[in-house]
Amino acid sequence: MTAWPNHEDAWRQWRSAMSGARMHHGWILAGKKGLGKNDFALAAARELVAEDGVPQPSGDHPDIMTVTYGPKDKKAVSAQEAGKPFELARSIRIAQIREMQRRLTVRPTLGARRVVIINPADDMERATSNALLKSLEEPPAGTFFVLVTHRPARLLPTIRSRCRILRFPVLDKAQMQRMLGDAGVQGDTQAAISAAEGSFGAALEFAKQDLGPVASHISRLLSEGDASMSGRGDLARLIGGRADRDRLSAIFELAQSIVAQRARTSQNSAERAALVDAHSQLVTLASQAPSYNFDTGLLSLEIGTLLSRVHVASEHSHARS
Repeated sequence: MTAWPNHEDAWRQWRSAMSGARMHHGWILAGKKGLGKNDFALAAARELVAEDGVPQPSGDHPDIMTVTYGPKDKKAVSAQEAGKPFELARSIRIAQIREMQRRLTVRPTLGARRVVIINPADDMERATSNALLKSLEEPPAGTFFVLVTHRPARLLPTIRSRCRILRFPVLDKAQMQRMLGDAGVQGDTQAAISAAEGSFGAALEFAKQDLGPVASHISRLLSEGDASMSGRGDLARLIGGRADRDRLSAIFELAQSIVAQRARTSQNSAERAALVDAHSQLVTLASQAPSYNFDTGLLSLEIGTLLSRVHVASEHSHARS
């Protein structure tokens, strides 16, 4: 498992709570995607359910339950049961919480405690969140909930109020450089580190997906615009007509990061406003993309359009001044 230098304070708080008289039953692990929150959740859950004198399995633990994206539909369920690749649903559904609650009606298997990990909790449907809230309000004896979230503001306020929050800070450049080296990433990693803005997961995905050319083209669209529209087509080709969910997610995170960095350093108020607007629209588009059957090519063109509008706004500002 990856060694995470940004987990020290979270471990201190978790272990302090474990040694207290009454461990809180609900926890939110909050921070950017790619900061090791799921690794922490699994390791912390193992510490919590372990008991002296009770042998603990090295693999899957019967008293640690993870709720995450399930099969998309019946066809995907059949493929999963047959051991074949299957398409994931785009959110955590209420049926999954109902199944989890059904399993919580019996006692833990090995000891007196069990842990339910929900990842990512910010991708629960509203009905799913309301169903989970009932368990958080009246948790079964010995049951603890760990909600992994990249966007805690998307959780219901009633869920947030019933949980203790552990925040995970971003990594500095030296830490990122060491971790990428430990992960076997070779060559120049500076572009990956810069684009990732403290997220090791994002930097690793940058290298894995070979996003250097995409990053350069995003910067070019922001600086030069795309009056001929050829730049948008080039971006679509770089992204790929059959880009999968992981690649599209990495592209969105990369675009948002580059736009945010540029907004922080821009001295042009009109450009800065356009960058802030582009970032907001990229976030919205990224959240909508998993829920709708967007054509990848059209989605790539829409990303390119949002980026190229920044240059147009900047040009108009210069023309008026």
